[in-house]
Amino acid sequence: MDAARFRPTWQQALGHGMYLGALAAAVMLLATLGALGWTRATPPHWVWPLLAFGPPLAGAVAGVLLRHRLGTSVDAGGIRTVTPFRAAVEPWSRVVDLRAERRGGRNVVSVYLESGASVQLRAPYSGELFAADPQFELKVFALSHLWRSHRFGGVPS
Repeated sequence: MDAARFRPTWQQALGHGMYLGALAAAVMLLATLGALGWTRATPPHWVWPLLAFGPPLAGAVAGVLLRHRLGTSVDAGGIRTVTPFRAAVEPWSRVVDLRAERRGGRNVVSVYLESGASVQLRAPYSGELFAADPQFELKVFALSHLWRSHRFGGVPS
């Protein structure tokens, strides 16, 4: 049973999906323009709005639907980062420090391991616009409390 689970907010999932969809739309538009330049064909007029707006909308829907499959789970075994394709576990015995840091345009939680490596957690994080999480500080505090509880004597009941 998880002591805590942190997922991206629905706004973060929506924004991330739209971002990936916009990248896909740009690639598809460039590929279509290249193919049209090569073949000298003219597509129907409805193709352009479909290529421009279809992928970002599909990405937004996919981001919100996949939101529950992303994030960070914390339990007695350690910290587990979860993505749709894999999950990685860092046992409490390897965790040396846990802190919030500024990386790029976001505040993220980094876990420092005794090997000297650091792992950036998938959630919680906070940034601007769609990436904002008004409860970021509370989530970092909860993570820090769980880490300290496991590090220095177990979780209080």
